[in-house]
Amino acid sequence: MFAVSEHQPLRPYIAFLIKNKVLRFPQFRNYLALRFSIILSLNMQTTIISYMVYQLTKDSLSLGLIGLWEVIPAFGFSMISGHFVDQREKKGLMVQCIIGYMLLSLFYGMLSLRGFQQMAGVQLTVWLIYGGIFISGMLRAFLSPTNFSIFGLILPKTQYANATTWSSAAWQSGAVLGPLIGGMLLAWTGFEISLFSVFLVQIVPLIAILSIPKLPILNKEKEPILKSLKSGLSFVFHSQMILAALALDMFAVLFGGAVALLPVYATDILKVGEVGYGWLRAAPGIGALITLMILSMVPIKTNAGLKLLASIALFGVTTIVFGISTNFALSFAMLLLGGMFDSVSVIIRSTILQLYTPDEMRGRVAAVNTMFVSSSNELGALESGVTAKWLGTVPAVVFGGCMTILIVAATYLKAPRLRTLRLDGGAKDKT
Repeated sequence: MFAVSEHQPLRPYIAFLIKNKVLRFPQFRNYLALRFSIILSLNMQTTIISYMVYQLTKDSLSLGLIGLWEVIPAFGFSMISGHFVDQREKKGLMVQCIIGYMLLSLFYGMLSLRGFQQMAGVQLTVWLIYGGIFISGMLRAFLSPTNFSIFGLILPKTQYANATTWSSAAWQSGAVLGPLIGGMLLAWTGFEISLFSVFLVQIVPLIAILSIPKLPILNKEKEPILKSLKSGLSFVFHSQMILAALALDMFAVLFGGAVALLPVYATDILKVGEVGYGWLRAAPGIGALITLMILSMVPIKTNAGLKLLASIALFGVTTIVFGISTNFALSFAMLLLGGMFDSVSVIIRSTILQLYTPDEMRGRVAAVNTMFVSSSNELGALESGVTAKWLGTVPAVVFGGCMTILIVAATYLKAPRLRTLRLDGGAKDKT
């Protein structure tokens, strides 16, 4: 009797490990450290840069232009990055991307120096920031497909669903802590130390990727780049499940994002300052992290397609309520709930991509994903900035939430296969 009670506290831990066998893979643990730390650093950087641009310009359109200057290279270079990633060794590519981000962090730190801004002036400083963002978009065009390919090469396919939950959890943890740390550093130390701190954080993902051995190159056929790009696009547009998931995500994110306007809300509407801004920026990630921890123990198995549609529709509802709120607690709660609903859709969409994509085409499919989906975050920022300039901040956010709900309704009618979506390792797509 005593022996049983003595081991009682271990039972939840043992059950947790049984349900999450993917954590036994050392390479995957290194991958999680890489994913968490790079997202942490980039969210810190984005939080600080966005606030700095708004403080320099006091113009909501300048926040939208941040999205524009990142989406142009992210979209353009994705035309070639998938072909490049599929035919190169993935570890080396990731090392190069991280070093590029580290150099960019030092560049941003230089731009934040008061002496430099006085010498260069506000207008030149802002345009140099946009130049750095353009370079960041170039790097992301290669980082995203490289990251996607590494994931598929270090795990057996039977572990993808569980691994996607943990990968998203690592991403969301960085997305939570990044804005919080960025906002707090901004309040305590100012722009200079905050931005140089990002460089120090980016040493961690460099160490993590160096701990992963070289990975095999599965696509060694040296086909012309235009033919390679065409085959990637053809696969996506003839794979009904992937196309439906990408289209739903692209348009929902395009219209449903309010994060780009958070500096305006924090400064002019809610009046909560830098620390409050950091909490608002972190709220979606906190909500997502809560949901992801739940899903690690209670995975999505049934009615995945309907849950995907419902979660994005509810994301639109929380966006509308956030848009009209003038209370910090309510605004924070809506962003948190929005993050919870969004995380459900992220898990389902990410699992669809991993399960339905052949190993030799991972780079190209991930590049298409970057072109048409990941870039929608920045296009959404541009849409929010332009709409806010024309209609005002609150109407812009409410409009975006309404459009998200309409997109979900249209997808429900046009993509009936989502209603019977399977997330097991034996899934096969049919055209």
